[in-house]
Order: sequence, then C-alpha cells, then structure tokens
Amino acid sequence: MATMQMQRPGLWEVSSRVIVYAAIGAALYGVLGLFSFVLPGTQNVSVRPAFAIVTFFGYSFGPVVGLFTGLVGNAVIDQLTGYGLLTAWNWSIANGLAGLIAGVLGAGALATAGGSKIVGSAVVAAVAVVVGFLFVITDIWVFGNSLETAVTASYVPVVIADVIAGVILTPILVAAWEPLRESLGR
Repeated sequence: MATMQMQRPGLWEVSSRVIVYAAIGAALYGVLGLFSFVLPGTQNVSVRPAFAIVTFFGYSFGPVVGLFTGLVGNAVIDQLTGYGLLTAWNWSIANGLAGLIAGVLGAGALATAGGSKIVGSAVVAAVAVVVGFLFVITDIWVFGNSLETAVTASYVPVVIADVIAGVILTPILVAAWEPLRESLGR
C-alpha cells in the first residue's frame, strides 16, 4: 500500500495561493502603512509599525510574497501619501528586498533560531531589514545625496525604526498566525 505525502510547494513557486497572500499582504501594508510619522532630522524617513507586515508575510509565506508585499505595498503608500510611484522607487525596492530576504531566511534554519519560531521570526525580521534596506544607499544617485547623508539621514533611521517594529510585531503576528495555519491544515 503506497502512502501519500503532502509536498510543500517550492520556495520560488508562484501559485494562486502565493498570489492571494501577496495581494493581501500588499493591501494590508498599503493601507496600514498610512499610520506613520516622519522622523525629524531625516530625509523623510517614516516610522511605520505596519512594516512588520512585510517581514511577517515574507517569513510566513515565502520570498515571492514578501517581495510583492514590500514592493507593491510601499508603492501604494507612496501613491496614497502623494509622493507618487516614481519619486522614491528605490525605497519600494528596499521594502521588497526586506520581504524577499525574510522569505528566504524564513525557509531556512534561521527561522527557528533558539528552537522557537517566535525568536526565529524576530531574528529573521532584524536581518531582513538590515540587509534589505542597504538598497536605500541608492539615494546617492536617485536624489543626489552624499554617502554620509544617505547613511545617516536615511539608512540608519529606517533600519532602527523598522528593526524595532519587526522584532516586536513580527513574532506577535507569527504567534497569532500559527494556530490559524494549523487549523487550516497549511
């Protein structure tokens, strides 16, 4: 008698489920990201608690979902706040990269750092922010900023704000999602 095994979809597979999760993530981030405030003394860097949605969706649903959630969600926020789609396109890419990195790391051993998904998701969120937002250094070319300004007025403030949001809220979202995921059999 043959046994049937459930196969987990590939890390980079784009299925209808991936598309649905990506759309939900981008919509949630696009709307909830409006509840933010600009840090004084920065190059329009906003503190967005909703950023944890990007790392959560990447961690929980994979790199494709994380990339789409961050990229499209940030583009929606920029459009709704009046910045426009093309003004700070590099920041949308940085948000997408953070989600993608969270998805890649969430599929690996780092996902359960310390033997726990809660700790693992916090570590993944922090690493994803630090690495993904390195892309904002492109402000040197996009806005003509100096390297010092790009680092001190853009990169460092956004990393601090998003690491705090990600490390606190991503594990909370993971803890809330896990029982639902298990009851859905996913």
